[in-house]
Amino acid sequence: MRARLLILASAVAMLGWGAVLPYQYAYAANARGWGGLVAAAASTLFSVGALLAAPVGGRLADRFDPVRVAVIARAAAAVAMAALITADSPTTFLLGMFAFGVGVTAAMPAQSVLVLRWAVGDDSRKIFAWVFTAGALGMAIGAFAAGYVVDLDRPDGMTWAFATAAAGFAASALLVAVAGYRAPALTAYPGEDPEPNLSGMRALRAIWSVPALRWVAVVEVALALGFYAQFESGLPAYALTSLDVSERTVGLAAAVNSVVIIALQMVIVRVTAKRSAPALLMAVGVIWTLGWLMLSAALLSPHLAAAIFVTTFAVFAIGETMYAPILSPLTASLAPEGMVGTTLGVITALHTGVSALGPLVAGVLLGMGVVWGFLGLHLLISVIAIAGAWRLGIVMRRGADPRAASPRETINVA
Repeated sequence: MRARLLILASAVAMLGWGAVLPYQYAYAANARGWGGLVAAAASTLFSVGALLAAPVGGRLADRFDPVRVAVIARAAAAVAMAALITADSPTTFLLGMFAFGVGVTAAMPAQSVLVLRWAVGDDSRKIFAWVFTAGALGMAIGAFAAGYVVDLDRPDGMTWAFATAAAGFAASALLVAVAGYRAPALTAYPGEDPEPNLSGMRALRAIWSVPALRWVAVVEVALALGFYAQFESGLPAYALTSLDVSERTVGLAAAVNSVVIIALQMVIVRVTAKRSAPALLMAVGVIWTLGWLMLSAALLSPHLAAAIFVTTFAVFAIGETMYAPILSPLTASLAPEGMVGTTLGVITALHTGVSALGPLVAGVLLGMGVVWGFLGLHLLISVIAIAGAWRLGIVMRRGADPRAASPRETINVA
């Protein structure tokens, strides 16, 4: 029951975020007349807030009740989003976006810890898959519904979207609190030290000393750069400026991506249930590579560019259905004693940090007209992800990391 409430909380939270995400840039730049610099700075500050909050949220989830950490972080996100309703200057809007990034991301490691605790004896991959699917569904519904209420021709045209997002995160916090109410007194799952006392730097050194975690970090950075960093800006910019497709096609591609995730997530989890995590991460890298080859083919086939672009987003979605349920359980299974939340927070911070580089990389390369450089770079990054996952599998099979055989692990990782 608690896991189901957590899944519902993810859907409700992302419903609110989906109502804001597609429109925030145009709102700041055009509706409020603050210009593209402020709009870009808002996205950057959101990422900076997320980057700072992820390891802190993870550390707090190790030291305190993760239910409380997740509830407070989600409540903070709700307050920050509500504040954007009354933000009447670039400064207050930027501060609100920064605070929102902190709240959203600080809750993520705590939520992952709760999934791992509440899925003891169950298939944690399945729970993570449901959480991811619920979030994708919530974001898709939020974005679709907001399209009928957002009016980017008016300064107050996003009031209802901000209010919906605030309500969504507040409801999500309440659901997590209800799920954690009178939960069994399990302060740690087997093998976890319930009272970590390492300093921040010592904690990072402890994480970095685990060989398999170093390769997990390499794979995470490569996979994040290979797709997620370009999902919201680089790929749409490539489609609009290089493939010369319409805005409607870009929107259709994003919708197809969400639909494929929702339709295939549980099927993929069942099909891959007995596969090792490194092998599946290699498969994700292969899918990323295929996607970029398809995007390159679209550049050579202008009459098929729109169809190829939409199909590519469906292909990327298949990789996402493998990636999302695997990374957090794998990372947790390799984490040093008492540092599951901290380790998850560090990996989340890596994902957020490199994702924030995506718009910059795309802007420079596409702005200079180096389209083939943009495509070639991401092909190379995807190949690096494959190599990193292959090396991760070798390290774990050789037993170079004693944590790989931890009795705390609930998934097949080797």
